[in-house]
Amino acid sequence: MGKFWYKIGPIIVVVIAIFVLWYAAAVGLNTAWAKDKAKRAGVELTTSEIIKDTMSQKKPKLPAPHQVGAEIWKTTVEKKVTSKRSLIYHSSVTLSSTLLGFVMGTSLGIALAVGIVYNRTMDMSVMPWVIASQTIPILAIAPMIIVVLNAVGISGLLPKAVISMYLSFFPVVVGMVKGLRSPDHMQLDQMKTWSASGSQQFWKLRLPSSMPYLFTSLKIAMAAALVGAIIGELPTGAVAGLGARLLAGSYYGQTIQIWSALIMAAALAASLVGIIGMIQAVVLKRMGMVQ
Repeated sequence: MGKFWYKIGPIIVVVIAIFVLWYAAAVGLNTAWAKDKAKRAGVELTTSEIIKDTMSQKKPKLPAPHQVGAEIWKTTVEKKVTSKRSLIYHSSVTLSSTLLGFVMGTSLGIALAVGIVYNRTMDMSVMPWVIASQTIPILAIAPMIIVVLNAVGISGLLPKAVISMYLSFFPVVVGMVKGLRSPDHMQLDQMKTWSASGSQQFWKLRLPSSMPYLFTSLKIAMAAALVGAIIGELPTGAVAGLGARLLAGSYYGQTIQIWSALIMAAALAASLVGIIGMIQAVVLKRMGMVQ
């Protein structure tokens, strides 16, 4: 019991602190509207009545946690998965472009990393451009990507996946370059002593050594891919996806809908990163890198 509390206790304390601050912020931000309504009605509210009002407004500046929870319950459990009002349906739409963009970004990142490590010219020329590419605001480049791809007849899932790829390939490149270069000179000299070829050095030494770096990069890339997919849904006027839910909520001032979509996106990201973490634990354990 003591070990369990030692691991879970800090998490519970942080969660409680977040909820307390969230409720306090909701009361503070929504009080002005509650008082304004009361003033126009010619009544004066007590402190408890003000707090009660701030917890139940239909379009609050900041919805309370229980309002967001109720909205998530209503749009997941109480709605059919195929319903256009189901958050599960919208999450699946965003998930498809996220996974495609993640696979594309990971493949591109690994390919570039191998080229950078093994080719001096690519190291000197490509790496600066890879870094420079991340200085361009994604909100500025996303509409350009969608317009260009639509102009050549490509629409739907792929443009959003390309934006996801753009955000996700960078951490993979950086992580893999660091990982492939992690073997020290003694290890490389040992491989040369055994007359190992370049490909043998790669498969037997460099690639296994890069696994911890790769999985760490994949976690970051997955979260970035999800952000890219949501951003890709905004300029297209999409009718499905978490980005579409955020856009619709902003149009009609439905802050509860916006926050429920945000929480769902966070839960989706946490789940995907958690899956990568489980795969990491299995792979590294089989490679003898963890106990």
